[in-house]
Amino acid sequence: MIGTVLAWLPDRVVALRMKIFALVNGQDAVTIPGPQVGAGDFKRVYADPAANGRSRGAALSDLFWYWLSPGPEVHQEHLEAGPRYDEVAKCTRHILVKSKKDSEELTQRVARHVLDGVRPGLVRLRDEMMPIWAELYYELVFDEPCPPEARDLIVAHADDVASALKCVRPRNMRRRARLTKYLRQRLADVPHPLPESLTPAEQAYYLQGTFFTTAVVQMSEAMAHLLMIIAQDDGIQRRLVDHPEDVDRVIDDGLREYPLFGIAHRISTAEIELDHLTIPAGTVLCFSYPDFAGQSAKEEFVPFGVAQNRACPARGLAPLTMRVVTREVLRRFSLASTAGHTRSIPNRGPALLTPRGARRKRAPLVWLAVRDRWEDVWRSLAQLVFGTYMVLDARRQSLCSTYFAGGNR
Repeated sequence: MIGTVLAWLPDRVVALRMKIFALVNGQDAVTIPGPQVGAGDFKRVYADPAANGRSRGAALSDLFWYWLSPGPEVHQEHLEAGPRYDEVAKCTRHILVKSKKDSEELTQRVARHVLDGVRPGLVRLRDEMMPIWAELYYELVFDEPCPPEARDLIVAHADDVASALKCVRPRNMRRRARLTKYLRQRLADVPHPLPESLTPAEQAYYLQGTFFTTAVVQMSEAMAHLLMIIAQDDGIQRRLVDHPEDVDRVIDDGLREYPLFGIAHRISTAEIELDHLTIPAGTVLCFSYPDFAGQSAKEEFVPFGVAQNRACPARGLAPLTMRVVTREVLRRFSLASTAGHTRSIPNRGPALLTPRGARRKRAPLVWLAVRDRWEDVWRSLAQLVFGTYMVLDARRQSLCSTYFAGGNR
């Protein structure tokens, strides 16, 4: 009886939770690929100049603004097209641009510093990876080594955002506000010209949202997926230990099978003409990365978005830094995992780390499998409860709708 519950309850609860989220946007959204627009037109629509609305006019935006607060109105992903966005995007590119050699050296130094403090045993891979990206993006922004106080604030903030996005617990705005306060106090220390169209408070929000929310969370998740793939396939692991250069193929396969984005939503600002359909202006377009990956040819996947529609500004940096971190992890540890591995990875990637060359113990892996199945049950129920609460609370606060109703752009 218990085994039956363990098997069906998480899937049923997740399905119910997704139905609740689907109701948020009403009936006017077009999901791509879907009944109206297939996978063959995914890139065509995504790249259309009219698919450039970011937040205004989508009920779903209230939910994403709620999850990504504070300061979602100046988050680079949510700014509407125009001079303000152009200035912010230019600043982001300036901060991220480094030579390949400098990027590799920075990543190696940071990874070694963090991994020297990781102890063998049962871990959550996302938790072990998050300090690496906190330190790396801090150094890109401030051009100095990351102090422990800042790393702790960034990790606490990023973990809170990720946990809220996965609906495993409500957001903690006090925890996020501590990082905002720190960044506000350190603005004068940023050696890069920050966007002049933003107030000092907005500049702090911009740094927090772009670098210490999106970058840290996404890179931590990407590494957790990659290391889980390695942990659950001894053949891949042996190959990467002997031939580290093969990691690029594993990174690509992982990003395709476990895309970091579920749904990316855009709002059409003019009609979009397809052979069989005209998509009206004002339509909410929900681009489903998992469905596109499952229905398209292998070479068609778009892990960093479409170049014509604000592709990820870190698309050049991300694979390079993942390669370096993977090499440093495998130099120290062998990995194994008997836990579930899903796209949303709400379990944070449980795995067993064994010192490289030491004999792997089986007992922890048996315990890991049992623990993960039980956690799946309570976590699914928590996601249903907290997810429903946050959907309703986001609708009540209407952060995005209220912002634009006030005449803001």
